[in-house]
Amino acid sequence: MIELKDLSKTFRNKNGEEFHAVDNLSFTVHPGEIVTLLGVNGAGKTTTMRMLSTVLKPTSGTALINGCDIIKSSGNARGKLGFLSGDTGLYARLTAREIITYFGKLYDTEDDLIVERIKSLSDFLDMNDFLDKKMDFLSTGMKQKVSIARSIIHDPPVMIFDEPTSGLDILTARNIVSFINKCKEDGKTVLFSTHIMREAERIADRIIMIHKGKKIAEGSLPELRETTGSRDLDDIFIFFVNQMKESGEEDEA
Repeated sequence: MIELKDLSKTFRNKNGEEFHAVDNLSFTVHPGEIVTLLGVNGAGKTTTMRMLSTVLKPTSGTALINGCDIIKSSGNARGKLGFLSGDTGLYARLTAREIITYFGKLYDTEDDLIVERIKSLSDFLDMNDFLDKKMDFLSTGMKQKVSIARSIIHDPPVMIFDEPTSGLDILTARNIVSFINKCKEDGKTVLFSTHIMREAERIADRIIMIHKGKKIAEGSLPELRETTGSRDLDDIFIFFVNQMKESGEEDEA
């Protein structure tokens, strides 16, 4: 489970003025559920994901990853989650097997279990043909499969996806979506961020819309349609953005 409790992050711009990248964000994601964090570029999605993955420390508030506080027990929280983004960031001189093994050791996974998990993941992701090839010689789709394997080598109960299909071709993107659905089937807690409305429609059990760091709406697609009277997710999103503007909250962000 993922539980955000008034999670906030403040930065300073080049003029030294503070701005809220994430502003008192609270929500919960349950096991066996896919929740999509939806917003335009710059809405605060990646900042939120980086805080949840303990890469970035919150200015205030906190979050729990399967009961582990991301501030007080950051190491334990990291061990319970897998993180995947569109940016593979893989070591070019290492083979796929070496990278996955390295991350298994980072998570203190036993050697025998790492070997077993690599075999299982390689079969599942169809990686056997390039498992012992260096990253330099792999296609984008192959690299993304390696990224998936390294993110789940320790079999985490929580998965966080930060715009993982961004910049990918349609076949590779479809593989990522299939993997996200597989995580749900396995009972994992899944949080997925995107700015692509169609992806949110296809994947999400529940959608959380954020704009300028603030949550502006939350619910299933049928619930959001009923609230706004619109069927198209683009129109639904614009409805809530306009509602935020009318309330004056956008000026405070």
